Amino acid sequence: MLFRWDLAYHCLVCSRPCKRQHTRQLYPYLTGSFVITMDSVTESQRTLYPYVTGSSVVAIKYKDGILMAADMGGSYGSTLRYKSVERLKPIGKHSLLGASGEISDFQEIMRYLDELILVDNMWDDGNSLGPKEVHNYLTRVMYNRRNKFNPLWNSLVLGGVKKGEKYLGTVNMIGINYEDNHVATGLGNHLARPILRDEWNENLTFEEGVKLLEKCMRVLLYRDRSAVNKIQISKITEEGATVYPPFSLRTYWEFKAFQNPTAGAEGSW
Repeated sequence: MLFRWDLAYHCLVCSRPCKRQHTRQLYPYLTGSFVITMDSVTESQRTLYPYVTGSSVVAIKYKDGILMAADMGGSYGSTLRYKSVERLKPIGKHSLLGASGEISDFQEIMRYLDELILVDNMWDDGNSLGPKEVHNYLTRVMYNRRNKFNPLWNSLVLGGVKKGEKYLGTVNMIGINYEDNHVATGLGNHLARPILRDEWNENLTFEEGVKLLEKCMRVLLYRDRSAVNKIQISKITEEGATVYPPFSLRTYWEFKAFQNPTAGAEGSW
């Protein structure tokens, strides 16, 4: 049994017919006519469950650009196995990427993006992909893999600045995506976003933005078992991306609820 299809005339980067044909050049397995036999289907493999995972990423717009924060933990199941995993990466000249979820799938996404930026640079036409184009590309990749029942087990945050315009968006493992002034993945979407809704404003300075992100990461450290007290913050402005060295948050563990967490819950598990 053979299946054929052709996606060559629709660019996954630009979402329209494109002279550069990014999709055809980068991913021939997504374009042109190709054949899948029953034998190749039986031999294919799938990531059935994420093994080494990273926790939340929190990002905001501030006065000069985008700020992003994540810890450096890598959990093997419920074991915090790795404590120096970098999950914030610059992409090209104008973008910054943060990832939650399966680390090996994140490495695969970085390989895709390295090829995308390389081909874009090879044109040498004075133009370069901005954060909106990279985010759009990621949404198509994630949705394509979801439709093949072989998703990349990640939630991604993509921010950047190009020509003075700030951009911040997110996409999850099944292709659901949106743009906002502040975004978060994982448990941060439940615990950090309420803080950001109350305290964020578009005129935050760099110092105020860092202080707000530290507050969010401190709450996540208290409440998320997969979080580790080794935080990395990065920024991207019109001048480019900067990833700062990791640091530890100042914490306080003497709250009464922390000292006796089962008080008032006698007989519970």
